[in-house]
Amino acid sequence: MTTSTILLLILSVFIAAGLSFFQYYYKAKNRSKLHLFLAFIRFLTLFSVLVLLINPVFSRKTFEIKKTPLPIIVDNSESIKELNNSNLSNDFYTKISSNKELNEKFDIQLYSFDDDFISLKNIDFSGKQTHIDNVAKNLKQIYRNENYPIVLFTDGNQTKGSDYIYSFQENTALYPIVLGDTTTVFDLKINQINVNKYAFLKNKFPVEVFLQYNGNDAVTSTFSIQNGNQIVHKQNITFSSKEKVKSIQVLLDASSIGIQKYKASIISSKPEKNKINNYKNFAVEVIDQRTEIALISDINHPDLGAIKRSIEINEQRKVTIIKPLEIKDLKEYSFLIFYQPNTSFKSVFELNKIAQLNTFIITGTNTDFLFLNRNQSDFTFRMSSQKESYFAKYDSGFNLFSQDNIGFDNFSPLENSFGTITSKTASVNLLDATIRNIQTGNPLLSFSETGKQRKAYLFGENIWKWRMETHLKKKSFNDFDLFMDKTIQYLASNSSKKSLTVDYQSFYNAGETIEITAQYFNKNYELDENAQLTIQLTNSGTKKTKLYNFLKSSLDYKVQFDDLDKGNYQFTVKEKESKTSFSGSFEVLEFDFEKQFVNPDKTRLEQLAANTSGKVYYLDQLEALITSLNQNTKYLPVQKEVIKKSPLIDWNWLLILICLLLSIEWFTRKYNGML
Repeated sequence: MTTSTILLLILSVFIAAGLSFFQYYYKAKNRSKLHLFLAFIRFLTLFSVLVLLINPVFSRKTFEIKKTPLPIIVDNSESIKELNNSNLSNDFYTKISSNKELNEKFDIQLYSFDDDFISLKNIDFSGKQTHIDNVAKNLKQIYRNENYPIVLFTDGNQTKGSDYIYSFQENTALYPIVLGDTTTVFDLKINQINVNKYAFLKNKFPVEVFLQYNGNDAVTSTFSIQNGNQIVHKQNITFSSKEKVKSIQVLLDASSIGIQKYKASIISSKPEKNKINNYKNFAVEVIDQRTEIALISDINHPDLGAIKRSIEINEQRKVTIIKPLEIKDLKEYSFLIFYQPNTSFKSVFELNKIAQLNTFIITGTNTDFLFLNRNQSDFTFRMSSQKESYFAKYDSGFNLFSQDNIGFDNFSPLENSFGTITSKTASVNLLDATIRNIQTGNPLLSFSETGKQRKAYLFGENIWKWRMETHLKKKSFNDFDLFMDKTIQYLASNSSKKSLTVDYQSFYNAGETIEITAQYFNKNYELDENAQLTIQLTNSGTKKTKLYNFLKSSLDYKVQFDDLDKGNYQFTVKEKESKTSFSGSFEVLEFDFEKQFVNPDKTRLEQLAANTSGKVYYLDQLEALITSLNQNTKYLPVQKEVIKKSPLIDWNWLLILICLLLSIEWFTRKYNGML
């Protein structure tokens, strides 16, 4: 309490006494004991009110013991039960948590974890994932800027998250308690399979498989990949005590359209403790990329054969050379190549005004440029009857697709009519035309896009020479054919934008979190941040349907599903206001993360303990751990002085006292007829 407060309290005493004396004793005609009593009551009342107005603060010094936190964390995942610990009691951790000496020294907190990190309630070893890295993240939030030990009951087999070895803070000391039998047992395991999600029909796709062996003796095993009832790959694999990990690369044929499910397996004649990890399913979606291309020409030219051979290097593409008057409809074609069009092409151009197929126009010395001026809107041609040879100059700023300079500047010139070619739209040039190193301002190979339609223009004939020159220099047509393939790929795809786009995979593993993202665009193709998106999910087998709402993130909308059973699922995404919808399907493949292990990961737990200056213990060494924690002088309790300040206005009893004093004064005066 400050000096000024004490002086104010003394002044309050005099003020309260003076007013009380003046009201009840000085003005009284008969000075009795009653007046003296009432004056005293009034004095107490006035003094209490003045004290409340001054509101002095009283300080009280206390001492408290601050203990070091000791989080005890128990792994509640299924793998604990699988590793020969099915008879493990559910209170094995209480030997530490209930120790009297530890409780006097530490502030013990109990937690459990699997996929989530929660306060320990009950242990049933039913978690579908082991997320040790998440334990480190949560402890950093709970115990900031403190030095403390951690007791971690786990098998060390993480199935989710970043590497936990380097996740824990430097100010923590980890004491992992290894759960499970560390005795080495014979085990073959498919550790990981890497494969692209998509493959093209009639192509080969790579599969990378990592195999692991646990044991001491040499063993020969059989690795196979099965598609349905058909074995598509089989080979023998030999392991030894020095070769415990093998990596296998396999090329498989994409022979059928759709989602193709495969089962990889590794087996041997020796009995195994855990055979679940001998098998792993994976799937690939095979896409039919077959493209029917009409190469339309009214003349014979070496370019036609060169273009056809170059495009058909990709087995998914078929080129039909046809005369313009032979085409009656365009239904069977994906896009069109017009080679040196003239007036005989009029009917084909008219058909394509309706079909709106992408086109590739190649001009030359036999092209009718007056016809082209009337039947396309991308360029204006002012051409003479004189022929000219145009060299190519590569434009490094081209960005419609990735294309390296394969030596375009050194290729033979292409022939075209001499004149001026002026762009009328926002065209993009891959090659510019030069005459003896002099820029003409004309494009040589240009691309344009109008609405949904894409177009390419090559202004010159004799491109067959480019293909031959590539082979002469590189002993292969690959560079030219890849250049042509990228051009055709650009024209074969459709660039039209959709108002609702949904990103998802065709298949997921059971037990993992499934996330589907969506974007909804307004009429200006701007992301609509106020869209209301829902998804209806139906299990094709059980026909059970559930409705979920998407949640808005910074760039899109997301929805997550946990613990979906294996099987096929159909879904429909809808936007509430516009009624726009998108439908799709995916499959959940059978897989159990927690049944892939036969031993605790003692090595990684030892690394974790070493990184944090801790030590690994086993269940039969709990007494040693308790002794070590009790004797560790680094974590002694600290006595702290605590000064508690209490303002008088918080004292409720003083307000009650004032009310009581006023009541006594009023009743006394009322009883004695002084009112």
